Amino acid sequence: MADEAHGAWSEEAVDHFLRSRRIGARDGAAVRWFHAANSKARAVQAARSKCDVHMIEADVLLRGGKAGNGDPIMAHPPETDSDNTLQEWLEEIVNTNKGIKLDFKSLEAVHPSLEILEGVKQQLRQPVWINADILPGPNGSSTVVDAERFLDTVTGFFPNVTLSLGWTTGWHPGQHNKGYDWMMVKEMAQICSTLSQPVTFPVRAALVPQSVSELSWLLQQLDRYSLTIWTGKEDVYSVEDLLYIRENFDKSRVYYDISEPQNSEFKKAIGVEW
Repeated sequence: MADEAHGAWSEEAVDHFLRSRRIGARDGAAVRWFHAANSKARAVQAARSKCDVHMIEADVLLRGGKAGNGDPIMAHPPETDSDNTLQEWLEEIVNTNKGIKLDFKSLEAVHPSLEILEGVKQQLRQPVWINADILPGPNGSSTVVDAERFLDTVTGFFPNVTLSLGWTTGWHPGQHNKGYDWMMVKEMAQICSTLSQPVTFPVRAALVPQSVSELSWLLQQLDRYSLTIWTGKEDVYSVEDLLYIRENFDKSRVYYDISEPQNSEFKKAIGVEW
């Protein structure tokens, strides 16, 4: 891998975009996201976006679903087909200055996808994140991507790529939803203890305020750990919740891949242009 690409892959995204003068401060909230860029139209929109998108997130599975044996395609379950293959998606994104996050919902898609990614790695000069939910979390499904096999596969191909390692979660309206507990964060810390590359933990916005102590402890384990705040479509959470998160963590170690209208309201409240 070219040195420049190697550096971008193993560098914290916030540092990469600050060094390249794409953001003005070492602040994860300044990094802008384009979520679910799966279809051809969405991928083109993300790649050519006039607003300054920094990171593009998309989902990868095998054509035909979890048990499928087709090409890696860009789709989110329950979908099992797409007008966009991973190969085509990378061809659209590779020559941009935008980082990529590939989200895997099954282990079966990982190896063939990384073979494709390896074919374009010399052209990638931007952050690359590889994501999977490897542990059950609050109200989460026990169906997870096998952690050991996932990590062995990814690090075998790309020992420096940023790993995005999460928990399956659920959220129930009108009920008290428990957050990430000590057992969950300690199990994650144990899994990550042998890793040498940056790791970000995707955590659900509606579950973070009740988990500040646990997630703060997790970030304290190594300085190359960060959080990525995400949201479910039906989740109820407020800008105040996001501000509470921001007040309780190092600003350089928390990214916000959140939906509207909270995203714009949050960025306005903290003085970050959107």
